[in-house]
Amino acid sequence: MNRRSLLIGAGGALLLAGAGTAAWTSSVGSMTAYDAYASRVRAGLTTAPDIRDLVRYATLAANSHNTQPWRFHASDSVIDILPDSSRRTPAVDPDDHHLFVSLGCAAENLSIAAAATGRPGEIEIDLDGNGARYVFSKGPARSDPLLAAIPRRQSTRAEYDGRTVPAAGLSRLELAAARPKVRLVLLIDRARIDRVRDLVIAGNSMQMADPAFMRELKRWVRFNPRSAMASGDGLFSAASGNPVLPTVLGDFVFDQFFRVGAENDRYARHLASSAGVAVFLAEREDKAHWIEVGRACQRFALTATSLGLKHAFINQPVEVTSLRPELAALVGENGRRPDIIMRLGYGPDLPFSPRRPAETVLA
Repeated sequence: MNRRSLLIGAGGALLLAGAGTAAWTSSVGSMTAYDAYASRVRAGLTTAPDIRDLVRYATLAANSHNTQPWRFHASDSVIDILPDSSRRTPAVDPDDHHLFVSLGCAAENLSIAAAATGRPGEIEIDLDGNGARYVFSKGPARSDPLLAAIPRRQSTRAEYDGRTVPAAGLSRLELAAARPKVRLVLLIDRARIDRVRDLVIAGNSMQMADPAFMRELKRWVRFNPRSAMASGDGLFSAASGNPVLPTVLGDFVFDQFFRVGAENDRYARHLASSAGVAVFLAEREDKAHWIEVGRACQRFALTATSLGLKHAFINQPVEVTSLRPELAALVGENGRRPDIIMRLGYGPDLPFSPRRPAETVLA
């Protein structure tokens, strides 16, 4: 047991001794209640879902820090997917790159769910950077095997089991992510994965040395089921395999024992256990292309889920500007900005991350 785990256990023991098990449960909530909440959030669609239910499926998309930086506006035949600037993360994402990638992920979920339930249509991207629009009509349902993966997809921040992905599976992943304006590079050779590991560790070291980054990260951490359900957003500790703690104790542990060395060791183990690394790059650096990256990224993640694979984002080398050229060179794309990095492999099931109710994001 490492020092961090020991301190968490000791802190919990002291709290229990002073206030009892009931007080602990009251302060953190129960995982049983959280699991029931997650099941409601991720319930399957009915055969004739309303717009709110389609938006709920859209919000199950991947997004940075789980800030869910989107708003939806619906009319008779249009659903707009718009940025929510109040949920920006300027320390890690100063140019809103991740925010617009997140909009693309949500737009892809919406398109799959709507078309599969009798509202076929097309996604239109606003070239001025105002978001995306799903324009649809009533029509025959377009069955999509990725529909079932939407409520099951999650970013699994854990060690995987090291198994390789069969060639047929890799081909399906590449086909799923194929878009005219986006390039996917899949790394499965250990030498290049190790070079990605080194870049991730270098980026993490620089980010954790930045007080603004650390303040922003802490703002979005939810240390227990009660706070995760209350906010409906953020990085729920149990979803990353970390202990559940009362918020006050979690704040203390974060400040005192969340250290760069331990985090770098964790990332090294995660990369060593992964079967591959996916790097996404767009043709151009603008918001419209970032939305397209999000669409490709989401289809890749859903396909991985349907294949029984886990994935997790390791975006430090694209978030730290000085590291982007080395990553671009590594994947044979000198002069281009890498957009998203994901690792993949076979791994454990963890608790799902929270989501806000559809009515809070739908105008």
